[in-house]
Amino acid sequence: MIYCPQAECADRDQLRELQWKRLLWSVAHAYANIPAVKQKFATISLEPGDIRNWEDVQKIPFTVKDEMRENYPYGLFAAPMSDIVRLHASSGTTGKPTVVGYTANDMAVWTECCARVAAMGGVTREDIAQVTFGYGLFTGGFGMHQGLEKLGATVLPMSSGNTERQIRLMADFGSTALVSTPSYALYLAETAKNMGMTDKLKLKYGLFGGEGSTEEMRQKIQEGFGIRATENYGLSEIVGPGVSGECLELRGMHVAEDFFYCEIVDPETGIPLPEGSWGELIITTLAREGSPMLRYRTRDITKIDTTPCSCGRTSARIAKTRGRCDDMLIIRGVNVFPSQIEAVLMAFPEIGGHYEITVRREDHMDKLEVMVELADASMLDSYAALENLSGSIRAKLKSTILCDAKITLVEPATLKRFEGKARRVTDLRNS
Repeated sequence: MIYCPQAECADRDQLRELQWKRLLWSVAHAYANIPAVKQKFATISLEPGDIRNWEDVQKIPFTVKDEMRENYPYGLFAAPMSDIVRLHASSGTTGKPTVVGYTANDMAVWTECCARVAAMGGVTREDIAQVTFGYGLFTGGFGMHQGLEKLGATVLPMSSGNTERQIRLMADFGSTALVSTPSYALYLAETAKNMGMTDKLKLKYGLFGGEGSTEEMRQKIQEGFGIRATENYGLSEIVGPGVSGECLELRGMHVAEDFFYCEIVDPETGIPLPEGSWGELIITTLAREGSPMLRYRTRDITKIDTTPCSCGRTSARIAKTRGRCDDMLIIRGVNVFPSQIEAVLMAFPEIGGHYEITVRREDHMDKLEVMVELADASMLDSYAALENLSGSIRAKLKSTILCDAKITLVEPATLKRFEGKARRVTDLRNS
C-alpha cells in the first residue's frame, strides 16, 4: 500500500475512542455557537452533557436540508466570518441554496480526506489527473483538486464542458487519471471513440463521484477507457467529496472515520439499524469548525461494513448507494429505485450507456417508460432483433422491479448528454 495515513489503519478500538472524543467536541461546539442548535436541544430538554455513551447519540435531533435553507445563509455557522476562508453552496434550483463555510483547519481536513480518496483509487505523484468537475460553488472540483495536489499528482483543472477539447488535451497532456461523474465519463469515452482518439489516451484510473452508479455502469466505463474505476462519496453539507472512497479491492467505500461518524437508520422511523442493514445514511462531522453537522440526514440508502479489508485499511466501508429516499419511485404501489433499472439495462451488451425514465399517469394508472440507446445503429435494420431485445429487457425489468415498463429503443447518440450530474428521471404524474 503506497499511501495509508495512520488513522486509516488504526486499531478499531482506538479509532472508536478518537471518534467519541471528537463527537463530544462537535456537539459542544455546535451547541455553544449556533443558536438554532441550542434552541433545538432546548425543545427536548437536551444538553451536551447528557450525551454519555454511544446509545445517547440517538438523543441528538437529526439535521435536515430544510434547516440549512431556513437559516440561509450563515445561520448554521459555528465560527465567525472572520475565520471563514471559503464558502460553497448548492445550486439552489429547488429553493434557497444550502451554504457551508470552511475555516483554515476545515480546508486542511477536506484536503486530507480528498488525498486519501485519490490514493485509494490508485493515483500517485507520478500521475496527471484531469478534473472535469465544475470549479464554481459546487464542491467537487476544488475538493478533488486540493487532494490530488496534496498527494503530489499533477492536476489538469479542465472543469466541465467542451467535451472534444477535453479528449484532445487528455491525449496531448498524457492524463492518466480522470475525475468526473460516472455519466460524464461514459460520454467522454463515447466521444473519444467517435473521434478515433481512444488508442491515443493514457488513462489508467477513474475517480468518479457526484452521483451514484451501478456495477454495470462501472463495467461500461472501464471497457470504454480501459481503466480501473473507483467510486467516491461526499456531499457539500458534510464537507464535499472526501467522506469516503473505494480502494482498488472494490469492497465498498472507506469512510474517513476520524472525521465523520456514520449511522444507518430506518428512513421511515429514524431508528438505528444493525450493521449490514440497508437504510438511510446519517453523518455527524467530528472536526468541522465552520459548519458542523449533527446527525445529518443524507437521504442516501446504503449499508455499513466494518469487517477488515484486504487493502490493509481498518476503516468502515459504505456500499454503493442504492439511491435516495426522495428519488424512489412508487409505481402502482411498488418501490422502484432508478439504480435498479440502470443495473438491468447496463447488463445488456446491445445497449449503450444512456437512458431516460419517464413516469406518467394515464386512465388513473401509473405508466413507466424506459427509453434507451442502442450500442450499434445496425440493429435498427432488423425489426425481429429489436423486438427480441425489447422483450428481453422488458421481461428482465419486470422480474427485477416487479412492474411492467414500455421499452423504447432509440438510435445511438440521440438522448441528452450531461456534463455534470445526469438527470435521467422525469415524473409527469403531478404535472
